[in-house]
Order: sequence, then C-alpha cells, then structure tokens
Amino acid sequence: MDKLSETVAMEKLATKLMRRAQRLGLQPCDAEDMAQEALMRLMQRMGRSTIETPEHYAMIILHNLARARWRAKVELTELEEDTASTLPEGDSRLAVEALRHAIKALPADQAQIMQLVLQGELSPNAIAQLLDLPTGTVMSRLARARVTLRAQVGLDAGTPIATLL
Repeated sequence: MDKLSETVAMEKLATKLMRRAQRLGLQPCDAEDMAQEALMRLMQRMGRSTIETPEHYAMIILHNLARARWRAKVELTELEEDTASTLPEGDSRLAVEALRHAIKALPADQAQIMQLVLQGELSPNAIAQLLDLPTGTVMSRLARARVTLRAQVGLDAGTPIATLL
C-alpha cells in the first residue's frame, strides 16, 4: 500500500472512529480525543506487528478507552442508612428469634397452634381440622397465645405481633 492510499484509509478510519465514539455517548471534543487516541495506539501497534483487520482492532481499542473513561467517571457515594435500597435485616431477625423463643415457652397446646401459624397461612378452621379440634378451641388457644406473646415481647395489647416481623 502506498503512502497516499494509506493516508486516505486512515482518514476514513478516523471518521468512522469519530462517529462510533459519538454513538458511545461521548461529547464531540471527547469523541475526537478518543478517536485520535485509538488511531495513535493502532499505528503504534502496526509498527510492531502485522494487523490483518486494522479497522476492527481500532474499534476494540476505542471501546476499551470508552470503558476506561466510564469507570473513571463513576462517582461512588456512601449510602446513608435511610437511603439504603433494602432495609437492614438485623433488627427483624433478632425480633423473629425472640418471638420463636417466646413461642417455645408457651404451654404445649398454644405453642403447637402458633407453630402451625408460623409455618404457613393456615386459617383457624384449617388448623382445627388438622388437629381434630373444634374451631372455637383453636381460636381461644390462639388468642391466649397472642396475649402471652405480646406480654413477653413487650408489645401493647392492640399491637399486632406481625409488626415484629
């Protein structure tokens, strides 16, 4: 390839690189700088070894330069507790563990019913059928268990136990 055709090929490649850099979201002045940097690195590499597809190689260089620039511009800020995307789990895990211990301390008939409530969304009727008990008995044991648990965990009488979870 003679010098003139090589120069024309590099000018065409520079134009393609410039357009690609702009499509990568760079400002025009940054896009021009990145395109020139990619061309310079390509020419340095071509001086040391043979490159079969210079255009493809230059595009890879450009993408790597863009990635490096994006990484450098990322500003990391430490999240405050109230801006965290997920709520801290420590307090709820401690509350659940305290509730489990309180349930184990209940009388056996009440603890059995509360364990079934904890395991799934069973209605008092379903629990009564499962334990072969009248629904009223299940309801009264459940009510007594809730009163005892509220007292042990330190909740007011009107506060639902689910607020712990």
